[in-house]
Amino acid sequence: MPFRYGRAISFSSLHRRKRKVSLSPPLCLAQALAEKKNLMNNRLLNLTVVALALLLFSYAPTSTLPTALPEGTIIEKLNFIKNPKNFNNESERLKLLFETYSQYQIESSPVLATFFGKPGYDHLWDDISPDGFEKNLSVLKIFDESKDWFNLDELTENDKVNFNIFNISIGNQYSLNSKFPEQYLILDQIQGIHTIIPTIIQMMPTNSPEAIENIISRLKGIPALLEGVETILSEGIEKGIVMPKNTVVLVPDQLRNINAEKPEESVFYMPFANLEDQEPIQKNVREIIVTSINPALNRFTSFIEEKYLPNTRETYGLKELPNGEAWYNERIKYNTTTDMTAKEIHDLGLSEVARIRLEMQKIISELKFDGDINDFNDFLREDPQFYFDTPEELLAAYRDICKRIDPVLPKLFGKLPRLTYGVKRVPAYSEQGNTTAYYNPGSLQAGIPGYFFANTYNLKSRPKWEMEALSIHEAVPGHHLQIALAQELENVPEFRTMLNFTAFIEGWGLYSESLGPALGMYNDPYSKYGQLTYEMWRAIRLVVDTGIHSFGWSRQDAIDYFIMNSGKSENDITVEVDRYIAWPGQALAYKIGELKIKELRNRSETTLKDKFDIRAFHDVVLGSGSLPLDVLEYNIDNWLNEQITIEK
Repeated sequence: MPFRYGRAISFSSLHRRKRKVSLSPPLCLAQALAEKKNLMNNRLLNLTVVALALLLFSYAPTSTLPTALPEGTIIEKLNFIKNPKNFNNESERLKLLFETYSQYQIESSPVLATFFGKPGYDHLWDDISPDGFEKNLSVLKIFDESKDWFNLDELTENDKVNFNIFNISIGNQYSLNSKFPEQYLILDQIQGIHTIIPTIIQMMPTNSPEAIENIISRLKGIPALLEGVETILSEGIEKGIVMPKNTVVLVPDQLRNINAEKPEESVFYMPFANLEDQEPIQKNVREIIVTSINPALNRFTSFIEEKYLPNTRETYGLKELPNGEAWYNERIKYNTTTDMTAKEIHDLGLSEVARIRLEMQKIISELKFDGDINDFNDFLREDPQFYFDTPEELLAAYRDICKRIDPVLPKLFGKLPRLTYGVKRVPAYSEQGNTTAYYNPGSLQAGIPGYFFANTYNLKSRPKWEMEALSIHEAVPGHHLQIALAQELENVPEFRTMLNFTAFIEGWGLYSESLGPALGMYNDPYSKYGQLTYEMWRAIRLVVDTGIHSFGWSRQDAIDYFIMNSGKSENDITVEVDRYIAWPGQALAYKIGELKIKELRNRSETTLKDKFDIRAFHDVVLGSGSLPLDVLEYNIDNWLNEQITIEK
């Protein structure tokens, strides 16, 4: 499931992302919307046992008082930082570059600021106009150029590590968004403006007059925001850069689902529904909904239904768009943080599918099931013993699983986050076209818990045997533990706490599923088979995603291959395939990231033998937040060298 962060620039990844997840912020909400595609994700990035990791990744203060940046715009501050004569040393200059980037992150995306509990911007929406996009791209270009501003010989080792991570994140964002028209692919039935607006409104606090005014300001800004999205999508139509039809067909109905006839039943009224002695405010909100928001939603729905949908494309692969092959290759690089080719990934997927299929067959044989793997998968899909009758039963079972995992976590982790989490139902207005589950990050600073959202639509597609693996992935020790720890990082530049490298984020989520036995999970063969089904699902992605976007597969080709190799329901499979079509390359990150973490664990076990400490290993993996895979490998190798030195 995606941690809803998205591609580095896309906010939609935050909701990750698959939603699931980059918490590299969007150039603007439009790009953010174009992503989600990657939440959380989005959207992440120590203990004495990882002393070296702390040494390498902590941000050491300089011995001199920092130079004060002049007042002014982000560009004016960057021009000041560009001149080394304004600073006493390079470390001081680099620190101010990082601080300016953190400021840019929240100024350019007030929505991102809300997600991370950064005050001062909760009354605003992102500027999604074409001018806003160009402005933000121009600023990102300067940040990208800053890689050449510094004398590396004058930076500390800590600085160099932070600067390397910064340059990879910025470079990936700028490369993808400057070369390819990402801003036009911002709406689909899983993620878009129609899901982001209600999500943000409902997560905002109402505990002060200022907080209430912030929500009201955002409600008033919804019509202009929708107009901006319409402008961007219209430009996409003119340029022939549009979404595949199958990924948008449900959007009109989803929009109608959030357009309540009675204002008291509107998702936008929910934050105000239980306020005491606030009838004037409640009346004002109801008027805004009736006179402003609902008409704007009606206009936008008509636009999607009458203009956008008729102009969507019948093809599926990104390769079918102008310069699509290069575009897909750039997405592969962005999402995996590797230089793997589509062919290499496709072949890896075929190999993993074959390996996991053998593991699944072992369980079928142990159960003495009369039939082959396809017959067994049909049995799992159809037998009523594997399904709940009500959404409430399903959600209660998820909460029970999480409660059983929580107390066992200290067996595998030395450091746990302070932020709590909960389990919620995927909102009704988006559940039909949404994935099985996703995680939304919270904020300790803002007092917002993280949430594992479970889909209760079509209960006959939500089997019991997948629930343990899914809970591990989305909640603990998967995305919640991982992302909350990253947000609570200390002694690092602030931008490091908001990073999202999809291969790391989702790779960890998938790796976490393999920890089930150590957590007391998968005690029956069906749950173990469910875990293998989930691993198979991520292996299939390598085959299907590259098949669609690089090798000319049709939507039905992808569905048929998925059905042949997975026990998942056809409803889930169809939703998943449509997701891969909508978010080219994002789904590749899971398996590639997982395999890298398993490779590093095997290397650590082989090197340290009986001195290997699983808690220390996990603390190192998660102790520096979200990282490119090569930086993660560097981090682990240094930790191993430290352990060897200690032994000697």
